[in-house]
Amino acid sequence: MSINAIKRSIMTKFLETIIKPMSRTEFLANYLNNTPVITHGLLEHLDELTQQPFIKSLDSLFETWPTFVTAYMEGLADEANSQKVSTSEARELFQKGSGLCFDDANNFDPLLEKWPNAIRSELGLSALTYSRSLIYATKAGKGTDLHFDQNINFVIQISGTKKWWVAKNDHIENPLTRHTIGIDMDPELASYAHEGMPESFPENGTEYTLEPGSMLFVPRGSWHMTEAITDAVSLNFTFTAPSWIDLLTTALRGRLAQSSEWRETANFVSDEQLHHLAVDKFELLLAELSHDVPNWRAGDILGATEMRDFSN
Repeated sequence: MSINAIKRSIMTKFLETIIKPMSRTEFLANYLNNTPVITHGLLEHLDELTQQPFIKSLDSLFETWPTFVTAYMEGLADEANSQKVSTSEARELFQKGSGLCFDDANNFDPLLEKWPNAIRSELGLSALTYSRSLIYATKAGKGTDLHFDQNINFVIQISGTKKWWVAKNDHIENPLTRHTIGIDMDPELASYAHEGMPESFPENGTEYTLEPGSMLFVPRGSWHMTEAITDAVSLNFTFTAPSWIDLLTTALRGRLAQSSEWRETANFVSDEQLHHLAVDKFELLLAELSHDVPNWRAGDILGATEMRDFSN
């Protein structure tokens, strides 16, 4: 086996482990169609994860967590209605019904860094992807309110039973930011949310029950809400991947940064008397850019963002 083949086999085992018995090809068909996927019976394949202090038990998580915890406050069950609290405060709030999120566990545990990074590579996502491990603790009878995320999400149920309701987002295709029902949309999202927002869970949704060892793939932008049947802990691998917009603007900035004229301060853009000078200057820069753009190639841009040679 070649070195490259060995590297590929090492990378693929992480994704293949959590989608068993589905093959990568079958999974990608669902992934590209924004279709949820659920699998069960994974715990025996995740020994190296489940033995980690953050994952082993909720008590162990509280005892070993090194920083603040995000706690959902009374009212809207959403990160928009949350506070950072100490682990002792988090334990008390959890007993009172607050949902908890232990953010960016990958920053404190090498395995929780390795897994999302490997899955990102196997999915073929950009090197610019924000990959994270999040741990959620949910009290029985509690959950999260209806929302969608801009990220790709793999949920692994560690303990307890939790229900999820997931529905295709027919209101906004490929949203760039998350949104929760009952909260104002951010201005950019509102600019392309022409169909408005639903008032309740869409009729085309599906209910999923996650038990220890279940994995649920939640496509980017899907409407979803949850409720724990028992006290529940889950490990989420989330990926905020760049859009084509992000890749282009990142590469564009890198290219324009090489020009001293583009790096110049944008003077007089808000000066009523001298605004015409700003317009004239900007027109010259845009004219130069328009001559340069026809020479751009997708492979060159991807090579810049992924730091790889795509010429072959």
